[in-house]
Amino acid sequence: MAKTYKTEGIILKRFDYGEADRILIIFSKHYGKLDCLAKGVRKLTSRKRNDIEPFSLTSLFLVSGKDLDLLAETQLINSFASINKDLKTTFLAWQLCELVDRLLPLGQENSRVFEILKQSLSRLATYNFSNDFMKEFKKIILIDLGFGLPINQGESSIDYYIENIIEKKINSKLLLKRIQ
Repeated sequence: MAKTYKTEGIILKRFDYGEADRILIIFSKHYGKLDCLAKGVRKLTSRKRNDIEPFSLTSLFLVSGKDLDLLAETQLINSFASINKDLKTTFLAWQLCELVDRLLPLGQENSRVFEILKQSLSRLATYNFSNDFMKEFKKIILIDLGFGLPINQGESSIDYYIENIIEKKINSKLLLKRIQ
């Protein structure tokens, strides 16, 4: 018998799969980072499609599967819709989600990082952030995940430090530079 569970989660990213399905990468409050299959959500008649947009805070009901968990039910808590009204805040939100996705392994619960991400998305949605917003987020998340901070704490040094940890470039940061 399949195990079912419920949690709150923030949609970090999604990929189209097959004709009507999507694979979602979710950072959940109780189970950490999850990947799951949302069957039929690309159909126009799907009731779940608006609840699982990137950056959305959603209540999720999932069924554990052999390879991927299946998304059974959703209820939108906060879409942070105003983030998508401004290009800069959209790219900042993508960078927040990319950092959480790349720095955390699957299945490792971290409620503090979840709350930090939720608060950061809320700040972006209300345009209540400073020029040092991303630098502060990066410092907090690095400390909370046990990576520490580089000796030089300038933004470029922190980015270089993160890129060494994840062994890849921060893609969303490159996009943000193009619009500025």
